Amino acid sequence: MKKLFMGVRLKRLREERQLTQQALADAIGISLSYLNQIENNQRPLTVAVLLKLNAAFGVDVQLFSGEDEARLVGELREALFDPGIGEEISSAEMKEIATGMPAVGRAIVGLHKRLARALEQSAALAARLGDNRMGDSGQGLSPVAAAPFEEVRDFFYSRHNHIDTLDRAAEAAAAALGLTPGRMVPALEAYLAGKHGVRVLRHAQATGSGVQRAFEPETRALRLSERLSGGQQAFQMATQLAFLEYGRLIEAELAEAFFSNAETRALARIGLANYFAGALVLPYAAFLQSAKELRYDIDLLGQTFGVGFETVCHRLSTLQRPGARGVPFFFIRVDRAGNISKRQSATDFHFSRAGGTCPLWNVYEAFTRPGRIVTQLAEMPDGRTYLWVARTVDHTVGGYGTPDKTFAIGLGCDLQHAPSLVYSKGLRLDDAEARTPIGAGCKICERPSCPQRAFPPVTQALRIDETRSTFVPYSSL
Repeated sequence: MKKLFMGVRLKRLREERQLTQQALADAIGISLSYLNQIENNQRPLTVAVLLKLNAAFGVDVQLFSGEDEARLVGELREALFDPGIGEEISSAEMKEIATGMPAVGRAIVGLHKRLARALEQSAALAARLGDNRMGDSGQGLSPVAAAPFEEVRDFFYSRHNHIDTLDRAAEAAAAALGLTPGRMVPALEAYLAGKHGVRVLRHAQATGSGVQRAFEPETRALRLSERLSGGQQAFQMATQLAFLEYGRLIEAELAEAFFSNAETRALARIGLANYFAGALVLPYAAFLQSAKELRYDIDLLGQTFGVGFETVCHRLSTLQRPGARGVPFFFIRVDRAGNISKRQSATDFHFSRAGGTCPLWNVYEAFTRPGRIVTQLAEMPDGRTYLWVARTVDHTVGGYGTPDKTFAIGLGCDLQHAPSLVYSKGLRLDDAEARTPIGAGCKICERPSCPQRAFPPVTQALRIDETRSTFVPYSSL
């Protein structure tokens, strides 16, 4: 275990508890001089001291974990590697902020996101004003979107994609209702009818309409598309149950977050209801036990619980209950054009919001092998290596002539967890040559010799030399 120097975090904990150094030292049974050395990063924070903090104050030891460090460093790199700032900030300085002052680091990242959003809005508004064909009256202009989906994604991302109160409530509800994994539809339908007077009706979906669930409060009718599988029907019924019965829990979670507008808050409410539904259909303890027994085999888990590949991957990325954690996964869904429509993370993997993702990532290779699982050992520029599993999934909403939707689903974890996964079989985990060098995105990737580079790195000055031509685009000084 590497030494943890967490002096600033310990000081913050002491200030939040309104304790003097002597009072904290007495509470955890160490000397004042020893505590002073820890707070000034002259001594590391040991496991023994962490356990004493937990016993005395109920502090989650994850508060002093270094797991979030790499993710925050990646976000700071993207926020601070801006030529317009006029300051060259080293990786060492950013790591110091992430390790010792994570709250300050998160504040910087938050300000950067708000600035980027404001710049996008102003650019869009300027473009519309410049192309205003309605004259000076202003008619025809529509409000600029505030990217609510991105904001909601950040809400779940900051919580490592685990909402403990809703997860436990859903698990308790599944037990109380006697729901059997993979065969929940009849029991859920009966409960909705008996407790809430809701009738579940299946309807033939109009071609291309895309409506899976529609609730009519006046008639208490819940209409589900007849094209939904059993697992999908259970999920939609569980989502409606969340709105009907667990609104207070959802509102309590929303109250702890800041959202820029009502639209984003409403979207987050739907996201939390969907989280509850996923936790009800795939109850935490039972799902985690099966995942471990099956070595996280996604297809076998899908067969056991009656759900699809994407649903299993999404649920695997949420298993971070204190005291009963699963492998911390990163989950992503992309289309052929590289657009990210879903991303959830229980780990410290960081992807860029600027310059696209890395074309060497196996989520894009999955499109060349439809329906087949592809694996990859991917090494980031900081040396951290991840095991990635990717496969395509198809979403069909109509009959002949209706365009299908195809996505690539990626599920990744840190190399240290790879032996727990069936997908590590046959891979040379200890061989550095077997790893594919990827990056978080071209604009912030520091790899000097990547032939796939699409944008120059913003961290380095370009080498412009008319007497030379190289195989690597955008050579740097």
